[in-house]
Amino acid sequence: MLLVLDSATAACSAALIDGDRLIDERHELVGRGHAERLLPMVADLLGDRRPDAILVDCGPGSFTGVRVGLAAARGLGIGWGVPVLGYSSMAAVAAAAGGEDRIAVALHGGHGQLFVQEFAHAPLRPIDALRSLFPEEAAASVDAVRVVGSGAETLVTARGHGEASDALPRAADVRLLPAELRSLAARPLYGRAPDAKPMG
Repeated sequence: MLLVLDSATAACSAALIDGDRLIDERHELVGRGHAERLLPMVADLLGDRRPDAILVDCGPGSFTGVRVGLAAARGLGIGWGVPVLGYSSMAAVAAAAGGEDRIAVALHGGHGQLFVQEFAHAPLRPIDALRSLFPEEAAASVDAVRVVGSGAETLVTARGHGEASDALPRAADVRLLPAELRSLAARPLYGRAPDAKPMG
């Protein structure tokens, strides 16, 4: 039984899965306050059950949300003595969108930028690198007609064509990911350079 934690974006969710079967889940659109919501959500979800492993969304997303999820996953993993692995929020959104054609994921990344990445299906796999770009740059670099994610409408509007669908990662959708996309090291995928600059 696998416990999945997702707090990298404005959504906050936890799920229990067994292979590709969803046992139970909790999901809320919280915006902020992941640190206050995630562990109570996990406690409510688990009851007296204990998972064999933990999977956590490593980002990209908000700096705080990514850190909250990773800290919770690592702490629980140490406490229970179970392995902790990660996955990308971009891959989770792409997997939930389904389909057979090329698809782009665009998530709001702060500072007016979008996290963008394109995926192929059957099997699901990334076909370019994760980037953080301003909408005009993203519009020039993303070819897929179909765009999903919280920044999809922004990208499609900047480009002037395409299909936009709003979406955020959801822990329960991790069961749709192939094994190689849910076995990342549990460390942050920030998607862009840090805001802080070293002192000269």
